[in-house]
Amino acid sequence: MLNVTNLHIEFLNKDEKSWHNAVSDISFRVDKGKVLGIVGESGSGKSVTSFSIMRLHDPLNTKITGDIEFDRIDLLQLSAEEIRKYRGNKIAMIFQEPMTSLNPVFTCGYQVQEAIMLHQNSSKALAKAKTIALFEEVQLPRPEQIFESYPHQLSGGQKQRVMIAMALSCNPELLIADEPTTALDVTVQKTILQLLMRIKKERDMAMIFISHDLAVITEIADQIAVMYKGQIVEQGPTKSIFEAPKHPYTKGLLACRPNPMQLLKKLPVVADFLSGDPALAAAHLLESNTYQPQEISERRTFLYGQSPILQVKNLCTWFPIRKGLFGKTTDYVKAVDQVSFEVFPGETLGLVGESGCGKTTLGRSILRLINPTSGQLIFEEKELCKLPKSELRKIRRDIQIIFQDPYSSLNPRLTIGNALMEPLQVHELFDNDTKRKAHVMELLERVDLNPDTYNKYPHEFSGGQRQRIVIARALALQPKFIICDESVSALDVSVQAQVLNLLRQLQQDFGLTYIFISHDLSVVKHLSDRIIVMNKGKIEELDFPEEIYFHPKAEYTKKLIAAIPGFSPKDQD
Repeated sequence: MLNVTNLHIEFLNKDEKSWHNAVSDISFRVDKGKVLGIVGESGSGKSVTSFSIMRLHDPLNTKITGDIEFDRIDLLQLSAEEIRKYRGNKIAMIFQEPMTSLNPVFTCGYQVQEAIMLHQNSSKALAKAKTIALFEEVQLPRPEQIFESYPHQLSGGQKQRVMIAMALSCNPELLIADEPTTALDVTVQKTILQLLMRIKKERDMAMIFISHDLAVITEIADQIAVMYKGQIVEQGPTKSIFEAPKHPYTKGLLACRPNPMQLLKKLPVVADFLSGDPALAAAHLLESNTYQPQEISERRTFLYGQSPILQVKNLCTWFPIRKGLFGKTTDYVKAVDQVSFEVFPGETLGLVGESGCGKTTLGRSILRLINPTSGQLIFEEKELCKLPKSELRKIRRDIQIIFQDPYSSLNPRLTIGNALMEPLQVHELFDNDTKRKAHVMELLERVDLNPDTYNKYPHEFSGGQRQRIVIARALALQPKFIICDESVSALDVSVQAQVLNLLRQLQQDFGLTYIFISHDLSVVKHLSDRIIVMNKGKIEELDFPEEIYFHPKAEYTKKLIAAIPGFSPKDQD
């Protein structure tokens, strides 16, 4: 159905004189009814390639050569008017971020209805009926209500389903899904993958599925193409790529994702495999990099022989639901409801659950960024809920947070140096700015960033680099306790491995205590000493990682574990 031959893409640089090579002479094909998975890190050329198939690049600053044949028609030779007949009708696309792809000022139903009216010359009434039928097909609850809802009123998984409905609205022969499950909960991710596979089978539709996660790709793809720096370095059947990868980059991508079956001290990173040093590449398999049962037992004896650094007792954080002309409270959203647990010095306590389960609210309640409704928070024998603001500010030196999105948590107008120095000035650490700057430079070096980072702005860095910057900022006040709120969820698996290794090393060096919040159970198991599973504001269970994974007690926990891509608890047998 689709045959791409010697595709080469260049973009005009900012100087408007030179050209940047984004994709170099790649070739692949997609057969009818089959799924091609394209995998690689950010910047590898995956999305650039998919945009070229749809002819979405600006012709004024893009040079594309090669052939893109769809049903034996070269799409690169078509005029703007002719390609419009293919775009949406025969080839459709699900974009990576549904919130930015949907217009916030129009209802979800109107946006899908508009696409049907535009491409199929349908009446408004018929287009609305088709839209509601599509919403039912993608298993959206209450389709008529969602037709009238705006994007901000829907969850991430629901917005993604609206995007899938829009892509399917004109019965395409080829569907391009660009990172459609990135940053979704594992359970939502699994349902989206199952939905795409069901629709593909029912409609006999071909698909290109783009992701940075090989484990996700293996759930859906028949063939895999691995991209690295604008080139396809390896391609073939999914089974052979997954079980016997040949290229070092592919081996690195597979190895750097945490495996629930392993207890590694340090995750391998892609650079180990690309270095050409076989010893580095094999290091993650060595016994010395694997936690032994005796080491785990000794660590637990030490950790839980101490007094807890934090005690959470019957904590409730409720948000009122107000209705009517005078805003009368009619009910409450019980985001955190009667939660109790302890955290011990030097421990990593993992906190997992789906979006909306109360994980982030719990983390922010501990810091009193949100004031709890009731309950107790005792940090080093001080009752945080009763502290006045002046005393609370002093305590916040010891308890820091790494937010989910590093870009939005950094001031775009401040240089990185000023962003890191600001908390030192507020808390009056060190005698003067010269000493503060020296401390900031040490922090940047500690998180493996160059000294010239100091004078740059947040937009000049990649996602992984920004994450290192906010880790450095959290360390600036020399805290004892850090809450990591989904701090690796949006990173490539290779960058994620680097950040996880950094967090573990920092814990060992500075004796830090973590609450690590995530929806990715594989990551949580790798890093945590104990795990809390949350659902609907309550704790479903709290236990050691191996008990949670291989002997879960709650049905909700079993559902979460079953949704992990490429892993089943049966694998332990």
